[in-house]
Amino acid sequence: MATVVQTSEEDPQLSVVRFTSELAWADAGPEAAEPQVERLCVEAQECMVAGRWLDLVSLMLTSADLIFSKVSEKDLECIFTVICNVVTKSENADEMLEMAKLISAKVAQQPNDKPTLRLKILFNLYNLLTIPYGRFRVYLQALNLAVNGKVVDHIAPSLKKIDSFLKEWNLDVNDQREFFLAMSNVAKENKGSAKDSFKFLTKYLATFSGEEAHAMSEAKEEAVRAVVEFLKAPNVFQCDLLDMPAVGQLENDSQYSLVYQLLKIFLTQRLDAYLEFQAANSSLLKDFGLVPEDCVTKMRLMSLVDLSSNASGQIPYAVIRDTLQINDDEVEYWVVKAISAKLLDSKMDQMNEVVIVSRCSERVFGHRQWELLRSKLATWRENVASVINTIQANKITEDVTQATQGLMIR
Repeated sequence: MATVVQTSEEDPQLSVVRFTSELAWADAGPEAAEPQVERLCVEAQECMVAGRWLDLVSLMLTSADLIFSKVSEKDLECIFTVICNVVTKSENADEMLEMAKLISAKVAQQPNDKPTLRLKILFNLYNLLTIPYGRFRVYLQALNLAVNGKVVDHIAPSLKKIDSFLKEWNLDVNDQREFFLAMSNVAKENKGSAKDSFKFLTKYLATFSGEEAHAMSEAKEEAVRAVVEFLKAPNVFQCDLLDMPAVGQLENDSQYSLVYQLLKIFLTQRLDAYLEFQAANSSLLKDFGLVPEDCVTKMRLMSLVDLSSNASGQIPYAVIRDTLQINDDEVEYWVVKAISAKLLDSKMDQMNEVVIVSRCSERVFGHRQWELLRSKLATWRENVASVINTIQANKITEDVTQATQGLMIR
């Protein structure tokens, strides 16, 4: 028989066990309730004396669902502050992690019931933890709770610290995937964060490289989602999706090969190819919520970018008109639209009806683009070196001249 060392009734952990157990057995009547309450309190005392903190947390969470429905938010916060503080009592990292997982899973279990309070409890737990991986697991639960409970605005401020979080957590590939996907879902639900949603989704897809087919298929639906998000985004004109194996698997997929084909058109071809695809696959566009008029607008801008990157610095108005399939008086409108979208820097020579391009964005940034950048940097380096040599030569000449003049004066 276990020996129980008496502890004070004022002990906060014991008080929580007593309060929650009395609440759980309130409808059973005093005769049935009192023995059960006493049994649970004795069990809690045993856990505390033996330092079995994980068992204590499990016991304290037994009636968590009930207290969420019957206790005021102020009392709930106090109760879970006591429960969360138990994690600080253990010196075993594995036990702390298991307690963190247990508490966060229970708190996030009913996201639609008091979601803001639940989120507050999770962040309180996060701040109490000293183990990085435990913090990651709690933050992940907070992300999912924010999405499912529709309170993403409460977690949005913490998204600015993601880079420092990742550095602290030092996650493996599988945890990175889980995290990036959760981040993408949060950004998707947050107004004005479409770019962030796409960014985190591409980070998720980029973690798949060289996996076997069955592992790669795990990312298939998300790959389709990334393609569709890119096509829908009115202000995203560059991506590396074509270089990702997770997206490449769609090319020969019986269900999604046309989605891959459409992505390839946007990133490597021009408006005429898109219009041909649209005529043959109008139902596909509708199925994925793609608006033909929006797609044409985006494709015109991307076609103009393609013209700029393949031209020798000048594009005749007539070429733009024919490529974008517009009227003569619309050419300058589309050039201005591309400049406003920061797709290119240019000026228009209206007398000669040419657009003079000084810079343009790339639709994809792969091996060819890296080679071009390397070539440009090498040229700039040579030019800078030439300027430095000229300055040094001029300085030497100037010094010699001044010295000669000094001798003449003497």
